[in-house]
Amino acid sequence: MSTVRDVAKRAGVSASTVSRVMGGTYPVAAATRARVLKAMRELDYVVNAHARALGGSTNKTVAFVVDDVTGPFYAHIARGVEEQASAEGRLCMLCTTHGDPQRVLAVVEMMREQRADAVIVVGGAWEDKAYQDRMAHFAHALDRVGSRLVLVGRPPLGEGVPATVVDYDNEAGAFAMTTHLLSAGHRRIAYLARVPGLSTSTQRISGFTRAHELMGLSPDPALILDGNFTRAHGYRAAQELLASGAEFSAVFAGTDMVAAGALQALREGGLRVPEDVSLAGYDDIPVAIDVYPALTTVHVPHEELGRTAVRLALHREELPESQHQVLGTHIVIRSSTRAPGRSPEIP
Repeated sequence: MSTVRDVAKRAGVSASTVSRVMGGTYPVAAATRARVLKAMRELDYVVNAHARALGGSTNKTVAFVVDDVTGPFYAHIARGVEEQASAEGRLCMLCTTHGDPQRVLAVVEMMREQRADAVIVVGGAWEDKAYQDRMAHFAHALDRVGSRLVLVGRPPLGEGVPATVVDYDNEAGAFAMTTHLLSAGHRRIAYLARVPGLSTSTQRISGFTRAHELMGLSPDPALILDGNFTRAHGYRAAQELLASGAEFSAVFAGTDMVAAGALQALREGGLRVPEDVSLAGYDDIPVAIDVYPALTTVHVPHEELGRTAVRLALHREELPESQHQVLGTHIVIRSSTRAPGRSPEIP
């Protein structure tokens, strides 16, 4: 393998000059820089990530940390991250955690050691003080080495924590959807996939509850089913709801994937959507228009979340007042919801 000294000899410069070119932290004459880069290409020199870390430079990498790479919600945010990272001359590294909070902490620590330019953690945060304190610790540690912790779809870690936050208005989206269903005449609305302790779910339940309260109503606790944001849970939860014998005229699913599973169970239970039961989701991923009937849902600006996260993190010195942004959500009304007891409209 070629070494820094080999590159220096080929380029006719000192080893320290080669290090400066690789680190990008000191000014180097354009002609000299060109000779060094040419020598690196000719020798097929690969920079040692650990050596660069010890040298104090970042490694031109943006780390993208998600629970599950197969989930459409994460995939579309990843597209935005990758597009912006590429435009900024960065390599995008994908890391998965499988929903394990300790794995999140381990990945962030590893990326700190690698000196990634930014570590973007996506998805709801667990409402656990020890976990939040540890994340705050890593935010400070990343900041000390010139990196940046970015939280996407997560609340801030507290005053003075050096982290970029790009969130979307979870509560407002749930409030708007619930208000839409209530305004259509639904009074018994089931909510599928409350996830206790997860910030995303807490915010959506808050919007769901607040919409009821503003109309002088109270959601029935028996119609709120705990679970997770998967299609399999949506199927099981809808089956459980039907088996309970509870009365309901609408179902608000915690995500579109949950709604897809619920749709199958409702059909197997002999109910028609929307003639017998209205069904709504959250996220507006492609499955929302692939199912039949097309799903009424809350639109989340996935790709813009990813692009904004990278842009703000890499330009934080130029945009110090923009390091906490909340993007808007809105409802998309399709064919899966209507007023209870009303004949469907003929297109």
